[in-house]
Amino acid sequence: QVQLVESGGGLVQPGGSLRLSCAASGSLFSINAMGWYRQAPGKQRELVAAFTTSGSTNYLDSVKGRFTISRDNAKNTIYLQMNSLKPEDTAVYYCYAHGISLATGDPGVRWGQGTPVTVSS
Repeated sequence: QVQLVESGGGLVQPGGSLRLSCAASGSLFSINAMGWYRQAPGKQRELVAAFTTSGSTNYLDSVKGRFTISRDNAKNTIYLQMNSLKPEDTAVYYCYAHGISLATGDPGVRWGQGTPVTVSS
């Protein structure tokens, strides 16, 4: 199994920045894609940024130019640098990893516990 542990959320003023981290640990799960979703109160979960299986990146239109996803393969960690934050970025941010169970061969998705981000003055 793989475990995802997020950190870096918090309260920030509009225009501020935060960097989220997601560290993957464990074994028996071959990860082929990772990224970040978010869910605001009363709204559906939406994909914010991700590394695809081909290694390219995808971003939600509303965060393009403000958010950057990056990774440190040596640390099995991905990051989400969020700049120029807006109140509408307020949400719980979830890290996910898509991959294959080495025990069963089945594909699956693993989720972190979520880290809250609040953008408010």
